[in-house]
Amino acid sequence: MGTTELTESSKDQLQSRSSSLDMDENELRALADGFSALARNYFSGVSQRPVFPPLTGEQIADRFDTPLPAEPQTLSELMTECEQIVEGSRHNGHPRFFGYVASPSTPAGAFADLLASAVNPSVTSWRSAPAATQIERTVVRWLGSLIGYDENAQGLLTSGGSMANLTALLMAHRVKAGRAVAQTGVSQSDARMMIYASDQIHFSVIKAADILGLGKESVRLIPTDETFSIDVKLLRETIRSDQAKGLRPFFVVASAGTAPTGAIDPLTRVADIAKEFNLWFHIDGAYGAPAAMTKKRRTMFDGLDRADSVSLDPHKWLYAPLDCGCLLYRDAALARQAFVTEADYVKVHEQDGIESFAFWDYGIELSRRFRALKVWFTLKYYGAQRLAAAIADDIAMAEYMARRIESSDDFELMAPVQLSICCFRYVPAGFRRQIESTDNAKQRKQIDDELSRLNEHIMHRVQRGGQAYLSNAMLRGKFALRACIINFRTTRKDIDLTLDEVREVARQIENNA
Repeated sequence: MGTTELTESSKDQLQSRSSSLDMDENELRALADGFSALARNYFSGVSQRPVFPPLTGEQIADRFDTPLPAEPQTLSELMTECEQIVEGSRHNGHPRFFGYVASPSTPAGAFADLLASAVNPSVTSWRSAPAATQIERTVVRWLGSLIGYDENAQGLLTSGGSMANLTALLMAHRVKAGRAVAQTGVSQSDARMMIYASDQIHFSVIKAADILGLGKESVRLIPTDETFSIDVKLLRETIRSDQAKGLRPFFVVASAGTAPTGAIDPLTRVADIAKEFNLWFHIDGAYGAPAAMTKKRRTMFDGLDRADSVSLDPHKWLYAPLDCGCLLYRDAALARQAFVTEADYVKVHEQDGIESFAFWDYGIELSRRFRALKVWFTLKYYGAQRLAAAIADDIAMAEYMARRIESSDDFELMAPVQLSICCFRYVPAGFRRQIESTDNAKQRKQIDDELSRLNEHIMHRVQRGGQAYLSNAMLRGKFALRACIINFRTTRKDIDLTLDEVREVARQIENNA
């Protein structure tokens, strides 16, 4: 017998492992049925759950901060604990969850994500994940087409908008500073390289400047106008002033939907300035860019196609499960300059253009999960028109809320509704009379400070009440209640119930004062 041959008993021994984690058909079916039932029940019943769990931090810790299990638990016990996890969660899928920019997952996206986790490819390159790599590249192209950026867009999926913004800034810095900086590092003995954005920009841009060693002081925050959009005149003046000081402007960010109010910067005018001063033009559209799919808002995104790079998050306004951000860019060759690093163990031997592709040449991550499948399946299952209609309905809900607020005696609209974010505050009759009866700036400031404290108290009570969930924004030093409506389950009735809940909580606070 040759050394490579195996006896039947040897084969049986190799095929049998006491530590195997695989399952027989009955176990597999029971597990699949259990999780399928949990998901079905969640999707059909999320509207009836409290938005926020009626539990304290200590109660949740008591449930889940347990010793490491040495022995297996029964599937029945585990399903019960999984339901407790659902009960202990804040429900982004609830129709009255309006906090932050967190959308519900569609059932289609959630089940597609299960398959992605089951196959579990590491989407580093074509050779590691042939189908997953092609699907991601296709999804990126689709996203570029959806928002009017480029029908043949290139880019990659990321964990979210923060990573997309960081990647864009790194690309821009390498292009503008030169490839040598990858070897010698960032040196502030050279002219400081400057970044420009509005004072409403997402903090991830400032954080990215810090991470890359450029420094937070390299970020110029430009004041905004009455619509909370960047003041283009001040932007140009600031860039010229920095040049006169010997500084080196290289990067400008425009918002296509800010996190506080949903404001959209004048993209075409910012693009003109970027061209005038030879700056990398990046658009942060993590939240708002998908609204370019809608007929009513399309013209607000004019100029988006002129950006060197654009970030957007399918896990926000395309209702995909977390995590899934995206970075689109104009020039793949320039993008690649920031990331090409050789190593023998990842050397690409394929010669074909498609088969030699590697995502590590265009981004920070090496190990990457199959994020694209949930987006691909969502777009295939619902179609772009149906998703655009859902986005348009969200915008209509925010506009309805704004009309209700403006027609009331006890609310004040704090910012214009440009997309699907509505910012307002509760103003009781006594405060309203004080505001109307004084022109004294100091007294107005005192009144605003008191209203800010009241509305902050209201927000906390509403959040913990479980009937609705609002977040906040600080607008010109005033605390605003903020409703971000990116939920295909939300109706006008939910808007009305939320405003009623704010009034009821305010009444309770005032009675207990």
